Amino acid sequence: MEAAASASAPHLLQCGGFGRGRVVAGLVSPLPRRRSGQQQQQQRRLRRVLAVATEPRPPAPPRPSSRTRANTIQSTRFGDVSKEIKRVRKQMEEDEQLASLMRGLRGQNLRDDQFADKDVTMRLVEVTNTEGLPLVYSPEIISAYWGKRPGAVATRAVQLLSVAGGFISHIISDLITDKIKENEVARAIELREIVTSLGPAYIKLGQALSIRPDILSPAAMTELQKLCDKVPSFPDDIAMALLEEELGRPWQDIYSELSPSPIAAASLGQVYKGRLKETGELVAVKVQRPFVLETVTIDLFIIRNLGLVLKRFPQVALDVVGLVDEWAARFFEELDYVNEGENGTRFAEMMREDLPQVVVPKTYPEYTSRKVLTTGWVDGEKLSQSTEDDVGSLVNVGVICYLKQLLDTGFFHADPHPGNMIRTPDGKLCILDFGLVTKLTDDQKYGMIEAIAHLIHRDYDAIVKDFVKLGFIPEGVNLDPILPVLAKVFDQALEGGGAKNINFQELAADLAQITFDYPFRIPPYFALIIRAIGVLEGIALVGDPEFAIVDEAYPYIAQRLLTDESPRLRSALRYTIYGKTGVFDAERFIDVMQAFENFISAAKSGGGEDMKGNMAELGAIGFQPSTSLVPAFPMAISQPENPIKARAALSFLLSDRGDFFREFILDEIVKAIDAVSREQLLQIASSFGVRNPVPVFGMVPVRSGALLPTITEEDRIILNNVEKVAKFLTAGTANQTVNGDVNVVSLVQELLPVLPSISSKILPDVLSRLSSRVFARVIREAFL
Repeated sequence: MEAAASASAPHLLQCGGFGRGRVVAGLVSPLPRRRSGQQQQQQRRLRRVLAVATEPRPPAPPRPSSRTRANTIQSTRFGDVSKEIKRVRKQMEEDEQLASLMRGLRGQNLRDDQFADKDVTMRLVEVTNTEGLPLVYSPEIISAYWGKRPGAVATRAVQLLSVAGGFISHIISDLITDKIKENEVARAIELREIVTSLGPAYIKLGQALSIRPDILSPAAMTELQKLCDKVPSFPDDIAMALLEEELGRPWQDIYSELSPSPIAAASLGQVYKGRLKETGELVAVKVQRPFVLETVTIDLFIIRNLGLVLKRFPQVALDVVGLVDEWAARFFEELDYVNEGENGTRFAEMMREDLPQVVVPKTYPEYTSRKVLTTGWVDGEKLSQSTEDDVGSLVNVGVICYLKQLLDTGFFHADPHPGNMIRTPDGKLCILDFGLVTKLTDDQKYGMIEAIAHLIHRDYDAIVKDFVKLGFIPEGVNLDPILPVLAKVFDQALEGGGAKNINFQELAADLAQITFDYPFRIPPYFALIIRAIGVLEGIALVGDPEFAIVDEAYPYIAQRLLTDESPRLRSALRYTIYGKTGVFDAERFIDVMQAFENFISAAKSGGGEDMKGNMAELGAIGFQPSTSLVPAFPMAISQPENPIKARAALSFLLSDRGDFFREFILDEIVKAIDAVSREQLLQIASSFGVRNPVPVFGMVPVRSGALLPTITEEDRIILNNVEKVAKFLTAGTANQTVNGDVNVVSLVQELLPVLPSISSKILPDVLSRLSSRVFARVIREAFL
């Protein structure tokens, strides 16, 4: 048990190369249109790296006409995208630099040890009187505090220069001798070592920058991804004294036992294993390292003042002050353990009903303060190291969990590295460490889903506007020059024929050129998304080399489109099915429903079905019949020998929550019924038990063509769409006539036995729409 317990100790630490402070919620400021020579060199390096990642390809074929592209779009399924992504990923991993970056984003460069090497020295600033330092980030208050202590600032500045002086001189030498590229890796390694020795602020900042390809070169990113913010533990007597000071009584009054030494230590604090005296429950107790606030604030003061000086030089394009202010605000949140405990409790509440297979350690607020956090002890092993058979299922649960945070709750766990994902002994996924979270706006949540819908239909005008909404392009930028460049890039990636027709070197150059010519940036929240997805993918790839995150992400997006009642997502769902032309696309309809079924399967994994999670139950929502029944038919429908088992998509479609989406297919069904001949209509009536229908239509003194119009090509397309959807919903059991035409009677016969009770609501709706459509057509064609 001790071994298992120690594996969970990092849940209270920023354990791993990125650490919890790798929240980049403020590392991006608007980039100027003109870039410095150094940035131009960086962009050229990135372009070369991207180009090297792909083998030479023949030029892409000419772009097809708009009509051809539209046909291609209609026949493209999301599964094809998944196959191409796997192929491109494999090709990228053949390049050493890109492979290293991908390992970093997946958390595979992290160290698993709980303590740093003994030769690591933490340089902290000790101040006797901290009154006046802010508990919430305020550059003005920090400036006022340290402005009165020039001696301490000078001492810290000298300390920083003594450590970084050699690195700066090496950079200057490389610039003079034009050996920037040649010594790039060596300088990156040197930078990592310096950052490690400078303390919490620099470690956290380095970790945040390690996933920012828009700011650092690949070599620098690779080395910073190896950052380990584990440091030697501080003395236990200091920790016990702080416990007593923070909780207001000796620790022996609260804990019946406490480990004599910490289980793990990191730059901001260290963890002890204990047992509550009152209840006997095992707990993890995190105690903050002394002098952290003083050290962090003085470093921020120095860096920010340096940024103010650099602002005077127009050649320096990087907004250091903006970066520091945005990042520091989130970093300060991590110093408040009360906030961390509340975040964990809130997160657990959000997951309890929908994903009960995701758990969070319980917080004990009565034994928690700003510098002490007491939570339940978690037995288990890192998901990335588990050899259990259910790891794949738990990864699927993890994907759903993070997508739910991203696209639903907007309360995003900001430190998704392997050490913070634990498989518990009972097969649940435990997520740890909530020191920092990112809150997403509705515009960001809905905007990402809308952008996917627009991309599916290649609506590039809308996509560029989505980029502005999502923060990739600053507001006010002229979008006209960007549109044709993006259209070219996306068309190459999405054209029929797959990756074999893409000139990857040209595509990489185009992407790099866009970032060079236009003020593109990576929004902070999106960097976290990339990180979270990368970690989950890295864990999954260990057991399944064919795993593709898109296979798990698209089903969740389909579920959001189908179940969210917000007007924006309702509009996005309609757009996904109908596109700009407003024409029903059966392939897209089936694609969304298939993805929805895949989502339900994933939600049931990890014990979700047994625990009756709301998401796992989506495919079995009960249908509430209407009180107004159809006139009692004798139900002379011939029942199939083997009753059809309703699939999850059909169950949802016929449920109350499927009302909106059901409208789409009902419209097509009505059009299809209206398009068939009079004889077929009579056959349908006969199948309902009306054996000798009165020829009502024959008594109407109008042209028969008004009642029985010629079936057009558009009608045949509608019939074909209905047949495709019906075959999908009834597991491919639909029949056709001898000559290959659609047998509508057969389709209706197969749909009705699935859930006979729904006929009380669906049939009246169909008949009402049909009668209105026929009546309107008769009036229009016969009398007008």
